[in-house]
Amino acid sequence: MASAPTASSAPSSPSAALLEQPVLGSRRLSNVLVAAVVSTGGLGFLLTSASSYTGTDLLPIGHPAALSFVPQGLVMGLYGIAAALLATYLWAVIAIDVGAGANRFDKGDGTLTVTRRGFRQLISVTTPLKDIQAVKVDVRDGLNPRRRLALRIQGRRDLPLTRVGEPMPLADLERGGAELARFLGVPLEGV
Repeated sequence: MASAPTASSAPSSPSAALLEQPVLGSRRLSNVLVAAVVSTGGLGFLLTSASSYTGTDLLPIGHPAALSFVPQGLVMGLYGIAAALLATYLWAVIAIDVGAGANRFDKGDGTLTVTRRGFRQLISVTTPLKDIQAVKVDVRDGLNPRRRLALRIQGRRDLPLTRVGEPMPLADLERGGAELARFLGVPLEGV
C-alpha cells in the first residue's frame, strides 16, 4: 500500500510562489452616482440661467424665466459652468480608472511590483521581497477614517497596498493582512 506524499515531496504549485491582488480604481458605483448627480445639477443650473436670459421656461419645473438675469441668472450660469467642469473631471477620472492596478508578490523573482494607473502614465514600483519587514494594519477612526494595509519596508516609507476611498470592513482588512503576512513570512503589526 502506497503512502500519501509528504509536504516536502509534493510538487509546489506555481500559485504558492505568486500572489497577485487586484486593486479597484475610481471606476466604482459611488463615483458614477456622484458624477451623474453633479452633471444633472450643472445642467439644471445652466438651463435656469438660459431661461432667465431668454425669458422662456426651458425647465419643466418651476418658472426660471421669472428670474432676473442680473444677478440671479448670471450666478446660476456660473454655478452651472463650475458644475460642468467638475463633472468633466469626474467622468475623465472614471473613464481612465485612476488608481486601478495590482500588487504582485513573486517569490520566484523575489520581487514585489505595485502598479497603479495615473492620469497620463502607469505608475510602477518594484521592491525586493527581502526588504519587507512587516505587514502593517493601519486603522484610524473619527472624522476622516482610514483602514488600510501597508508594507513596512527597510529604509523607506510605508507602502500602502489597499485602495483609496471608502474604508474596508475591519474583518476583511485583518484577514487580508494575516494572509499576506503568512505568504511573505513576516509579522503582522497593528492588530
